[in-house]
Order: sequence, then structure tokens, then C-alpha cells
Amino acid sequence: MLNQVVLVGRLTDKPVVIESESGKKYTTIVLAVQRAFKNAEGLYETDFFRCILWNGIAANTSEYCNTGDTIGIKGRLQTRVYENEEKEKKYITEIIAEKVTFLASKK
Repeated sequence: MLNQVVLVGRLTDKPVVIESESGKKYTTIVLAVQRAFKNAEGLYETDFFRCILWNGIAANTSEYCNTGDTIGIKGRLQTRVYENEEKEKKYITEIIAEKVTFLASKK
């Protein structure tokens, strides 16, 4: 079996490191990835992917990256389930980053 994702895109916000209740550090980023083809109107569409970065990867990305910077992510897809206030099951799919490469600063 194989569960591997490789993305190159721009950060939509400045990464901020958060410490979990268990003491692990993480950050959640959204990566904007432009599609390689144009739509019917002749425009490139963009997909937005939620990515979770843990420990050292989170700290380094938070320290060296800002909004608009281009990064590459290698990781895996993960789907988790939670219940909202109305007791409905909600599913969220995220990318768990295993490696982040800093490619270009917007500066």
C-alpha cells in the first residue's frame, strides 16, 4: 500500500507553532496550489490544502517562512472524524507533512 502526497504551493498565512496538551509542538498551514491547466474561462484555478506539521518541521517552517512563500511538502493523507455540537459526524482530510522544503521567499 502507498499513501504519499507531494505538493508545491504558497503559504496562505504565517505559520504559528502551537503546543498540544501532550506537549508536542505543531502548526497547521494551508497551502495554495495552482492547477497546471486553465478552466473554461481561461483562468488557472487554485486548490487549498490543509497541512499539519509536527515538532522540528513545524518550528523551522514557522521561523523561516511567511505568507506567500513557496514551499514543497512530502507527506501522507489522513482522514479523521469528529462530532459537531449537533452530534453529526464530520470528516476532515489533511496532509501530515513528513518533509518540508523551502523553495522561494515572496520577498
